[in-house]
Amino acid sequence: MEHLTKEQIEELKQMLLEWKKQLLKESQDSMGEALSYEGGDEIDRADTEAGRLVMLRNLDRDRKVLKRIEITLRKIEYGTYGICEMCGAEIPYERLKARPIAKLCIKCKEIEEENE
Repeated sequence: MEHLTKEQIEELKQMLLEWKKQLLKESQDSMGEALSYEGGDEIDRADTEAGRLVMLRNLDRDRKVLKRIEITLRKIEYGTYGICEMCGAEIPYERLKARPIAKLCIKCKEIEEENE
């Protein structure tokens, strides 16, 4: 993490903590929605079920992002944040600011996407 200043690391850490807080609040708000639906015709029930599936998909996506945020916060703690997991290169501050949970440099991310 020598390529990042203490101020940059602190800024990125605060971004991660705020993102985590926001995701947790949104997840809690979504969990408060009713999971059962009574009444209405088949179209209403189908529409409600489709909405529920979207909500569950979003909750799963948020759960995965929260896990990545936790891993990233641990990397900051251990001093390994901002290092590409594939090639070991330093990930530029600009990339980390745009995507604080980035674990790959741009070059390796492009290679990963090509192989998917």
